[in-house]
This record gives sequence, structure tokens and C-alpha cells, in this order.
Amino acid sequence: MVITISNEFISCTVDSHGAEIRSVKNVQNGKEYMWNADPSFWNRTSPVLFPVVGKYCEETSFYNKEAWHMGSQHGFARDMEFILVDQTEESVLFELTESEETLKKYPFAFVLQIGYELVEETVNVIWRVKNTDDKTIYFSIGAHPAFLCEIGKDRILIEGKDTDALKRRMLNKDGLATDEVREVSAKDGYLNLTDELFSEDALVFEDSQVSSVAIENAAGDKIITVSFDSPLVGIWSPVGKHAPFICIEPWYGRTDREGFKGEISEREWGNSLEEGKIFESVYSITVHA
Repeated sequence: MVITISNEFISCTVDSHGAEIRSVKNVQNGKEYMWNADPSFWNRTSPVLFPVVGKYCEETSFYNKEAWHMGSQHGFARDMEFILVDQTEESVLFELTESEETLKKYPFAFVLQIGYELVEETVNVIWRVKNTDDKTIYFSIGAHPAFLCEIGKDRILIEGKDTDALKRRMLNKDGLATDEVREVSAKDGYLNLTDELFSEDALVFEDSQVSSVAIENAAGDKIITVSFDSPLVGIWSPVGKHAPFICIEPWYGRTDREGFKGEISEREWGNSLEEGKIFESVYSITVHA
């Protein structure tokens, strides 16, 4: 099921499969801001990452010393059909619950709600995780939206703490976190968009260093801004493909550190939720003419 919501400024199309944004457009001039999922570059547009961001070491988590095999990175929500819970002209809400399939990979009962709400030129993306289990559950959640841009011409504007000396967590060839942290200098908050910027996988910034990331064109006009209060953000484009998009990814969680074999409750940047409790967060996508 594909649903489009709109107001006088923008429209947003969402697929119930994965509760994934497929399009964000300026309704006045028809300009598209989202990547079209062309598989020759990357076959997704804006997957929701749950219950893991990145991957478990050796694709396995441990709960009460029992192994649970996820089998892929970024969890299962992005590949599952959500139920439509509510819809208005300017908002839509989808829901996913545990199933026989998910319980083979992830040992917890949950309700995951993904909502989209339009406010003028902004799409507010709402995440809500409810613990419907009889024990504390552990999870991560993140975004992976891909925005159209021109590598080599456009640039990134980062807002946050000490952008002249950002600390980047490095990943290994398997996409796991290493002990290495490098300094990234974004003078006055700017990074030039080049293929080399992503030659060693995603830029991963921890510790709430970044609060928003914008894409600007060569003339200095903003194209899109993603704002968030998540403790981590990733910025990514496929290595070596000169793809016409970048992903700006607010995260509550991160891929495992290489060699990690601890319990799921011990994962770095993971989240815990007691029985009956609710986790909720919002990030926003603002488009500019």
C-alpha cells in the first residue's frame, strides 16, 4: 500500500512495506528530494532501521546466553509489511508488532509505530516503540533517508558541537565499529561533497556532536535540512559509485564493535525499555525551494 499525504507546500509518499518514505516533493514546482531506489546504485530510499542499527557482530546477538541470529544488517522492520493505523490529509501512522518470524531473530514482544506528519515545508518523522513484553526489551532504531544531490558540486553544512574538530568513529571492512577515532574538520561547519569523503564507508559521529545536517548547492542555497536530537548520526553514500545522493541518518544505536560477544543489554549505544514503557522520538526533514 502506497499513501501520499500533502499540504500546500510539500507532499510525502510512504510505502506500507517497511513504512518507508518513497518521495518528498515540492507541490508547487514538482521538485523531488528523495532518491528513487535505482538498484544500480542502492535499491532503497529511506528504510527504518529496527531493532538494530548496522549489524550484530557475526550477525548474532545474545540474550540470557542464548544466541539469536539476525541474518542481515539493519534489522527486519525495513522488509516487513506495516499496518495502517491512522491517516489524515497531512499525516499517516503505521504499526508493526512481533510475529513468529521476528521472534526467531529477536526475543522480544513490541509495538513499533512509524508516523509522518507535515508542518509547512517539514516532514516530522515519529518513532514510537512500546514494550508489550513481560520483561525489559533492548533495541536500536535509526533512519537511512537518501537525498538527491550532486557529488563534487554540492556541500554539507553540519551544525553541532565544535564542528571544526568532529570525532569520527571508523568502521572496518565488515561494517563493525573499530577503536579508531579520527578528527574531521568541517570549517565553519562545511564539508565538500566528494567521492573521497565516503571512501572508508560512512561518517559516524557519536556523543550528540551533531544536531542537524543540510545539503547546499554551489550557490550556497540550502536544498534540504535534517534535524534531530539523536546521540549518533551517520552520513553515507555508496563507496566508489559516484552516486547522485547521500544519506543523512539519525540513530539511536550503532553497529557492534568488532569482536563484541556480550549480551544484547551490553551493546554500546543500545536502548532499554521496561515492561509497559514507551520510547518516542522525532526527527525532521525540511525542504527548501
